[in-house]
Amino acid sequence: MTTTFDETADARPQRGINALDATGELLRALVAAGRPLTLRDLAAAAGMPPAKAFAHLVSLVKVGLLARDEAGFFHAGDLSRALGLIALQRLSPIRDAEAEIVALAANTSMTVAAATLGPLGPTVIRLEESARPQHVSLRVGTVMSLVNTAIGRVYAAHLSADMLASLMAQDGIRLAGEVVEGDEGWSDALKGEYGARLDEIRTRGLDSALGAPVPGIHTLAAPVFDHTGSVCLVIALIGSAGGFDSAADGALARALLAATRRLSWRFGFMEARGE
Repeated sequence: MTTTFDETADARPQRGINALDATGELLRALVAAGRPLTLRDLAAAAGMPPAKAFAHLVSLVKVGLLARDEAGFFHAGDLSRALGLIALQRLSPIRDAEAEIVALAANTSMTVAAATLGPLGPTVIRLEESARPQHVSLRVGTVMSLVNTAIGRVYAAHLSADMLASLMAQDGIRLAGEVVEGDEGWSDALKGEYGARLDEIRTRGLDSALGAPVPGIHTLAAPVFDHTGSVCLVIALIGSAGGFDSAADGALARALLAATRRLSWRFGFMEARGE
């Protein structure tokens, strides 16, 4: 039987072209910098002599992966932009987040929920159940309160004021929702503890809900950003209070933030860095 290339692709390391590996280091250094760089700075960031880097950069400019402006700074070329647009067009947040969700549940032994912003508010679209028995009254399709759930508050912290005000008028119909009467009640909420909580979420990068809205169940939730800087998903770890590390710098929070940052990086959010 003839062995094809695909059949051996995962069986052993594949030989590559060393020169292209070095070229890749220059591209990764430019992406990590997040801004145009001169030859000297780009070579230093890639850990190679400027003379060696220059030869690679000439080829990268020739094929259009990079361009060089009049000031001598290297930046993304037409081919890079075209490849980036193709990648963005193919993105599907929940499909591309599937592996992270499954791995997060396995590595933490917690239930993992993923929510996106639907017509009625933050809506659970994926639930990976924990191997541990848990009494979690959460199902795919559940719409979460913007006030009284960690998933909802994380979304609220990153919405525009106009959109948040519009959605808040419907919070009473959501899981653990709260009725907010009129614009005056909404303004008072933002000036009080709720507004301070949203500020804290933006600073810490996550939120927690301890024993609420379900007694005895804790939640940690964090956002996933796309290439526009908007939240495309909120990922949450959910588990029984006993043995749930709810600390913002605890093991569960670190695992959650590592996963959401990897996903944000995958979805084109340039301030995030894969770990």
